[in-house]
Amino acid sequence: MISSPKFADLGEDYFSRVDTQKLKNSHLIHINKDLQANLKLNLTEEELLAICSGEKKIDEVDPISSVYAGHQFGYFVPQLGDGRSCLIGELNGYELSLKGAGTTPFSRGADGRAVLRSSIREYLCSIAMEGLNIPTTKCLAIVASDTDVYREHIESGSIVTRVSESHIRFGHFEYFASKGQNENVKKLADFVIKHHMVGLEQGDYLGLFKQVIESTSIMIARWQAQGFSHGVMNTDNMSILGLTIDYGPFSFMETYDPAFICNHSDTQGRYSFERQPSVALWNLQRLASALESLIQEEQLKDALSTYEKILVKEYSYLMRSKFG
Repeated sequence: MISSPKFADLGEDYFSRVDTQKLKNSHLIHINKDLQANLKLNLTEEELLAICSGEKKIDEVDPISSVYAGHQFGYFVPQLGDGRSCLIGELNGYELSLKGAGTTPFSRGADGRAVLRSSIREYLCSIAMEGLNIPTTKCLAIVASDTDVYREHIESGSIVTRVSESHIRFGHFEYFASKGQNENVKKLADFVIKHHMVGLEQGDYLGLFKQVIESTSIMIARWQAQGFSHGVMNTDNMSILGLTIDYGPFSFMETYDPAFICNHSDTQGRYSFERQPSVALWNLQRLASALESLIQEEQLKDALSTYEKILVKEYSYLMRSKFG
């Protein structure tokens, strides 16, 4: 059954406890039945609604929102965090997260809400990405409501239940490294190895970094082969497990255009389609900097030199497969 997320074991340097904020007249509009079955989540729709709307805690466990930093459009922001999402539990090795359940200490003045329009986009795209064999976070359910949320105009408030083996990002490591908290960097790395890096011995931090490079390069190769554009490849949107995470202004290209930009706020084209492979490498270099207290500089450089080879090999295989 659902238990407290293991991430909470790291301690309160890593997160803040939050209270979810109820929606008005919440109701389920869709459940990912295949994912529910895979998770062996045996709940009625009424029970699932209570959990996915944030109205019921799991075993009275407080939801938590994690803190991290990140490079946003190339500029370092020393504190970000889960501004509108929170971990509510763990089930069969997967974390359950509510996106749109209200403000957290990391909301930075935002309302902490999600709207139905973008929640549906994330829900559908995560399922499509899985079908295309692109590593991704998953979505279990969408809750709609009569709550008004103000964007360009008034929209309906929604909560999407996101499911992932881990929601840890490059930015989690950057946060503690930037503060000189090397022990917390080490503690986080130990946690990732223990719970998410199969086959690695504890203390094998170089092995951890190599796995991140490999999973990231494979993810990017699969994006490029399918014409997927993420739109906001900040380091706080880069999964430590090489999963596509944080579906914001994403898009699939209809017609091939290397300079394609799907994010209207990306006025410089930093995250254009053709730049995604180089941006991912740049982001990995930022992660390398955050791990310098654990791994020697030359080892980091040698590991990073494998990125292009792995990406090109995967991309070439995928493109040859398209031609049979």
